[in-house]
Amino acid sequence: MKRDWIDAHTHLVPYREVSGYSRGITAAELIAAMDGWGIAKAVVLPLESPECDSEYALTAQTFELCEQYPDRLLPFVGVDPRSQRGEQKVRRYAARGARGFGEHKCGLAAIDDPRSMRMYELCGELGLPVLFHMDPDLCWDEAGLPRLERVLKTFPETTFIAHGPAWWSAISADDDRKGGYPEGPVKPGGAADRLLAEYSNLYADISAGSGYNALTRDPKFTEGFLERHWRKLLLGTDYFHVPREIPQVDWLRSYPMPEQWREAIGHRNAEVILSR
Repeated sequence: MKRDWIDAHTHLVPYREVSGYSRGITAAELIAAMDGWGIAKAVVLPLESPECDSEYALTAQTFELCEQYPDRLLPFVGVDPRSQRGEQKVRRYAARGARGFGEHKCGLAAIDDPRSMRMYELCGELGLPVLFHMDPDLCWDEAGLPRLERVLKTFPETTFIAHGPAWWSAISADDDRKGGYPEGPVKPGGAADRLLAEYSNLYADISAGSGYNALTRDPKFTEGFLERHWRKLLLGTDYFHVPREIPQVDWLRSYPMPEQWREAIGHRNAEVILSR
């Protein structure tokens, strides 16, 4: 199997008991999954905000685990904007080779909270792309995503990678901001579609159920969406425990699209972002 794809969204989460069974993933298990999917490299995202998950995946741990496979695993730095000396931490890990910032997934009032805005500015200065998770309670925004648009306008030198249920539900103009996995036809004119077209510093990863749902709920809409945005989409799995179904890989491999688009989504777009 050809192995050159880049997974823009994974985690190395410590094993713990969840609902009576053990859940988590080691670096070796992630590498084995990547080999099975034909993925050459994966971005590994810390989870440092208390709202992220039932347990933290700290930047220090992420770097230590990624060092086991330095040619395959690409660590990001994760900092909660509410933490003390957060900016110094970002600078320190950027100097150590962090390839980006995130997963930015915190419970501040909105995606344009002033504390987050300072982080976005710093990431633009350091050349770190920011991967954020948007849902009704995390990195919150209103219908039409005006706060995200303010962020994009304010920091044109910062690259943003969108992800999450309340981002992907905004692919449709009838988005009700409940997030989740809306079904049925996409109503043209959605905020996500418009912002991807209008802002060169915005990308999106297709990870998790939210990304897969957005690309499969309305096949007629998907064809045009891919034609408009194949230069702005990134393969992602959000793989963080074993076992976990990952339909994005088979979708990208089998969906009828020009090979140029498939290669762009599979790895070339990520290569551009991660080389900045």
